Amino acid sequence: MLRIRRNSEIHDVDGGWFRARWHFSFDDYRDPENDSFGAMRVFNDDRLIPGAVWPLHPHRDVEGLTYVAEGTFGHQDNVGGPFGPLPAGSVQRMTLGSGALHSELNASETEPMRFIQIWILPDTPSLPPGVEQRVFTRQDRTNRLLRVIGPEGGDVVKVHQDASVHVAFLETDVEVVHPIAHGRGAYAYLIGGRATFDGEPVATGDAVKVTEQAGLRIRATHPSELILVDVPMEFRPVGVWAGPVE
Repeated sequence: MLRIRRNSEIHDVDGGWFRARWHFSFDDYRDPENDSFGAMRVFNDDRLIPGAVWPLHPHRDVEGLTYVAEGTFGHQDNVGGPFGPLPAGSVQRMTLGSGALHSELNASETEPMRFIQIWILPDTPSLPPGVEQRVFTRQDRTNRLLRVIGPEGGDVVKVHQDASVHVAFLETDVEVVHPIAHGRGAYAYLIGGRATFDGEPVATGDAVKVTEQAGLRIRATHPSELILVDVPMEFRPVGVWAGPVE
């Protein structure tokens, strides 16, 4: 089953110093039809003006994943940060676990910054907070779906859940296929460009939910950047996801 979500359907928030597209219920925005997707609770496309800082704020029992789409990403926290800055193409995982404070910021005073933030619900409650990050180049992801986050760690950033994140830059007419195992789903988002998802035309800002099928075929009709999250659709939540630190 494939459900396309058009750019115009995604909730848009303009805070002046930031601009955000919230794909699922977040903060004071509630969307009963898009409250989560399997083990993924949040998928946000965030933009910060030069020098902007998202103030330190608390969460717990969530894996906060970041993919830097444009500009230079900075990070601060109360468990060992700051880390970075990170260039476009980089990924970071912050385990909020038993509770921590963190902050995202634009590390450039002259250029805007854009990042994708994903919240994955972990498989273990009250994990020790921590951060892992890695830089990947455009060449690394050109004409392939590059696995950048997964439960195994090692060559990819580790996430405490049976979930994975893949990124790609596809040149025109290049096609890739992502296999989807039984009981799992894929959420793909076109960061920029034009492509097809299983033959359905999509453009910048469009996304797709894919469940109950063996894979997703992605073909670029123009040079395109995309991100794909693969998650279990049925799992047992642990702890208190993303709640405030008491």
